[in-house]
Amino acid sequence: MKLRELLKGIEILSATADLDIEIAHVSYDSRAAQPGDLFVAMTGFAVDGHTFIGKAMAAGAAAVLCEKLPEEAGVPYVQTADSRRALAVVGANFFGHPADSMTMVGVTGTNGKTTTTYLLKSILEQALGAKVGLIGTNQNMIGDEVIPTERTTPESFELQHLFARMRDAGCTHVVMEVSSHALVLDRVYGVRYAVGIFTNLTQDHLDFHKTMEAYCDAKAILFQNCGAGVCNADDPWTARLLKDAACQKFFYAEKADADLRAENIRLDADAVAFDAVTKEKRVPVEVHIPGGFMVYNTLDVLGAALMLGVPLEKSAAVLARVPHVKGRVEVVPTPGKDYTVLIDYAHSPDGMENVLSSVKGFAKGRTIALFGCGGDRDKTKRPKMGRVAAEIADFAVVTTDNPRTERPGDIIADILPGLEGTDTPYVVVEDRVEAIHWAMDHAEPGDVIVLCGKGHETYQEVNHVKHHMDEREIVADYLKAGK
Repeated sequence: MKLRELLKGIEILSATADLDIEIAHVSYDSRAAQPGDLFVAMTGFAVDGHTFIGKAMAAGAAAVLCEKLPEEAGVPYVQTADSRRALAVVGANFFGHPADSMTMVGVTGTNGKTTTTYLLKSILEQALGAKVGLIGTNQNMIGDEVIPTERTTPESFELQHLFARMRDAGCTHVVMEVSSHALVLDRVYGVRYAVGIFTNLTQDHLDFHKTMEAYCDAKAILFQNCGAGVCNADDPWTARLLKDAACQKFFYAEKADADLRAENIRLDADAVAFDAVTKEKRVPVEVHIPGGFMVYNTLDVLGAALMLGVPLEKSAAVLARVPHVKGRVEVVPTPGKDYTVLIDYAHSPDGMENVLSSVKGFAKGRTIALFGCGGDRDKTKRPKMGRVAAEIADFAVVTTDNPRTERPGDIIADILPGLEGTDTPYVVVEDRVEAIHWAMDHAEPGDVIVLCGKGHETYQEVNHVKHHMDEREIVADYLKAGK
């Protein structure tokens, strides 16, 4: 593709590159640059891509798209005001604007995104006969094909490539988690969504956004780029989220007046049930995933499906037979034992409160919370998670999550003030595998052990290295050993 075709829609401030040269591919990491590439130099938070222009050129790059003029002499460049946003435009141009040929649905919020995307994918496939692409935290999918993922929302060029693969495979719809990072960093710039879904907003990622207001405003970008916004009327941040949104607005709620409400809610140990009520009808709904928060995760799906032309009755019929989502209130087999082990991705104060409160409602014995906090992330939520465990659980096991570059002991020390001074007993077992073993060894009949934080993840990240750690295997192996 000629350079000028790649640059359509991008304001050029200055250029020395021949706009009619052929570009073989696009790279933004100098380590991946190849002959004939357009190298896009972006200013990052940790490194500045402009410092690697020389390496990219040495690897054979044909031209550079940049914000700052190259320091190296003779580099053929195109200068633009925002190379990160430009990368998104270049990606769409390179792959032929694949999102434009599919119905796009974006889901944002602190909690519930993954469950929402899986439930909606099932409805679209089974009620509409659609082929659906899914992009999210657990994995990416093209229909039934599973593609591993490294982050909730890929970088813009990879995202456009994924869209192209979905289009070429015959997908009619794409349901994707849209993280606040992706919105602020323009990974989804230029993507127009038929429907945007807002689940909720609670404290998370403040190491990046700094304030809850900035976090909310990042999420709000989605609703400035969609046709219809399906939003939680019970969430206090919804008004701010939608203040600049021109989209059609559809509200769901348990408590507030809304277009879609949940009434006659029933919470069971293995399911939630309620009446989905609109002005026109009342439809009974049952989903075999436990937890009070599942009412909201179901309402937002029903609302989005309505916006996409699926009647409530058809959606309810699909939801009644949808299986569990991996890592979300997932039951781990413990044959021969009289206690239960659950795995959940809860890694924020609100997420822990949701899952522990739900478990507390059906546990016949104690609710045991096993949790840690991620390293190199918002430290202010650590004591809050300790406090949530103390206020809801009957016993807490404080351990390690993904320490990344921090010392696990330092992270635990930040958690403990939330537990201290309360009546809730707790123990500290720094090694997570040993902590799980400890919880299993000390479980009593009817207890429910909730392994919080890892969810679908099958690794533990320490000093930039991911070590295999699947909590399902840890439990199974310990039981096989006769423990």
